[in-house]
Amino acid sequence: MIKGCKICGISDPNTLNFLINHPHPPMFIGFICNYPKSSRYVEYENLKKLLSISVKQSYYVAVLVKPNIDILEKIKNLPFDYYQLYDCTPGEIKQIKEKYKKKIITAFTIKSKSDLTNYELYSDITDIYLFDSKGYEKSQSFDHDLIKNIKLNKELMIAGNIQYNDELKNYKNLANFIDLSGGVETSGLKDLSKIEFFLNKVNEIKYET
Repeated sequence: MIKGCKICGISDPNTLNFLINHPHPPMFIGFICNYPKSSRYVEYENLKKLLSISVKQSYYVAVLVKPNIDILEKIKNLPFDYYQLYDCTPGEIKQIKEKYKKKIITAFTIKSKSDLTNYELYSDITDIYLFDSKGYEKSQSFDHDLIKNIKLNKELMIAGNIQYNDELKNYKNLANFIDLSGGVETSGLKDLSKIEFFLNKVNEIKYET
C-alpha cells in the first residue's frame, strides 16, 4: 500500500518552499550530503541555509554514501529526521544509529537477484528499506519484479528512475513509499509542474482501495 513519497535531491530554497507549503507535501524530503558526483549535491554551508527553512509535515532525510566521521560530525546538529545510508555494513549503521540517534533508511542498489542476498542482516537496525538502482546520480532503472516476492519486517521505499507520470498502481503491491529525484526534473533541474502532478497523484492513490 502506498502511504506517501519522498522527493530527493533538493538543492534550492524555491523547490523546498514549494514542497513544504504544498497541500499534499511529500512525507520525506532528501538532501545529498556527501556525494559530489551528483549534480544534486549540496555543500555544507548551503545545506545549513536550506535546513533553516522549517519543515511542517515532512521529514528531512540526509542522503549519505558510506559517510565518514567528518561529514557525520558536521551534520549532527542539523534538523535531519532520517539518515539514508548507502554502502554501509550492519555494524557501521548500528554505530551511526546509536551515536546520532537518527532513524535509518538503509539503501540497497539492485541490478540482479544476487544483490538481494543480505538485506535480512539489516532488519534490526533499519527503520525503512530502500531498494534503488545501481545508477546513484544517473537515475537508472532496475527490474522491480526482482523484489516482488521479498518479505520484510519493515516498511519499503522504492526508487530507480521512476517518472512523475508513471502509473502508480503498478507499485501498490511493491512498496509503501515511492522515491523520485530525476523523475521530477527537466534538463537536470527540479520541475515544479512535474512535482505538482506527482504529489497530487500520490495523494489520490493513498485513498484508493
